[in-house]
This record gives sequence, C-alpha cells and structure tokens, in this order.
Amino acid sequence: MKFTPENITHLEPNQIFVYGANEAYIHGAGAAKLAMKWGAKYGASGLVGQTYGIPTKDRQIYTLPLDKIQHHVHSFLAFSFTHPEYEFLVTKIGCGLANLSIKDIAPMFATVKTGAYNNIILPEEFYKYI
Repeated sequence: MKFTPENITHLEPNQIFVYGANEAYIHGAGAAKLAMKWGAKYGASGLVGQTYGIPTKDRQIYTLPLDKIQHHVHSFLAFSFTHPEYEFLVTKIGCGLANLSIKDIAPMFATVKTGAYNNIILPEEFYKYI
C-alpha cells in the first residue's frame, strides 16, 4: 500500500498535490503556500496546475465545521473518481493550521479504503481511523 510522503518535494506529471485550503483560496501559509509551487492560484478552486485545494477554513480563515469540510471532501472524491488519469497525493488536510486532528479528518476518506479510488494516496496515519 502506498502512502502520501510526509514531505512532498517533487511531483510526477500525473500527480496532484491535495492540500487544505481556505474558501477564499488565499494561499498564505502551510501546505497551501507550498501548493503555489505546483500551480495553485489565488482565488482559484478545484484542479489548478498540479494542485487541488480542499477547504478546511472559511473566507475569514476560521476553521470550518466538520460537516462543511466533509462536503468539500465529497466534492474532491467525486472529482478524483472521474479523473483516473491522475494520482492524488492527499496531505494531512486540516491537521495543521486548522487545528483539527487526524481522528476528525481521516474518516471523511473512509471510502478510499474500499478500493473504489485507486488513484487517491492518503497519509499513513489516516488508516488508523478509516
């Protein structure tokens, strides 16, 4: 089983860096700032360059409620399902600047464990909770 590397420094042409974003898509810190290296743009959502931001914070940079994050995760899962040509490297979204725990976020990706998403790579720590 493959896991998202702890520190991503390089992407292959078919790989997408999946990071925790805010709903304004202002990429000022954390993994969102790193996403700029691979094409993330201010104000742009969805697949941008080799990145995909999943909001974990609102436009005012407050942490979103878990049900809203879950909605954004579902949108991402639907997108990834229709794009098998990409390999999505999911970072520990929400577990840094949004101050959420892996225990809160990991279950949102439970369907990945079923094998329905062969193109989504998760952090190893997520598998303890899904």
